Amino acid sequence: MKKAILIVMMGTTLITYAQKKANGTIYVEHPAITVVEAMTKAFVSGDENKVASYLADDFKSYNGTNQADKGSDKASFLKSVKNWKDNIDYLSIKRSPGAYPDALEYTDDNQKDVVWVQTWEDVKGVHKKTGVKIDMPIHKLFVVNKDKKIKSIMTYSDAGVGSEINDSYSVRKNGTIYNHHDYINKVRVMVQAFGNKDYDKAYSFYDKNASFRNINMAPDEKSLNLDQMKEMDKKMTQQFDVLSMDMVGYPDYFNYELGDAKVVQSWWNCNMTRKSDNKKIVLPVLFIDTFNSEGLITDEIAYYSEKLLEK
Repeated sequence: MKKAILIVMMGTTLITYAQKKANGTIYVEHPAITVVEAMTKAFVSGDENKVASYLADDFKSYNGTNQADKGSDKASFLKSVKNWKDNIDYLSIKRSPGAYPDALEYTDDNQKDVVWVQTWEDVKGVHKKTGVKIDMPIHKLFVVNKDKKIKSIMTYSDAGVGSEINDSYSVRKNGTIYNHHDYINKVRVMVQAFGNKDYDKAYSFYDKNASFRNINMAPDEKSLNLDQMKEMDKKMTQQFDVLSMDMVGYPDYFNYELGDAKVVQSWWNCNMTRKSDNKKIVLPVLFIDTFNSEGLITDEIAYYSEKLLEK
């Protein structure tokens, strides 16, 4: 039985290897790669004439994410060089970390006179008019002919950046701002409950899965959960005696159209005494509280200076 199984396994292995068939060669270094990267460098510098020198007369450029795209000709592509130069500051197109181009020479009869080059790069820049930051990966397939001219480019990229730039040219409302609202009332009651050491009442305004951050945390530091926030508040009250929470100006409630986000911003002066030396401290604080549809706070960010609390 074991012998039979072994024979079957060996036969399967032989079949697997027999099914392999080479259809060309992949190169990590190739004159076609040199042409492609030289054209890209000229594109970044905005040199239309130099870019044109690398393109075949029958050149076509395609959007790989649009199946209906019939391609743009050489003249249109050269206009895009000027468009990027005129509209994008700090433009760079560089190999993505760990990536490098491949040149592929296929053995098919209809591919013998061309070389395919595929690249993985990062495009970065800032749109001059709108300030939209461009930082996206881009994948391109180039076909280079026997005269070392680029015959076509197929581009795969994130259309979202372009959409954001286009949308930024028009004025668009994104919700409503309120200076009186039930969510504002909840924030005021919550903050004053803290100021009066009524912690159970204060915490009742938070969802059980609420998350907390403050400006002093590192960007990659994990947000605190409700239990961790309670512990942090406990340590604070052991060191400081909160005398009052005084509102500065007035809170704003933002009901955003995009995502239907419900956010209250409020500004406070926290008047406290440091217990170790009885020093009076006024700590300005900005709270940004996000509510869910049940009217509970799901996310809170606090902005204040820890420096003011140091001895």
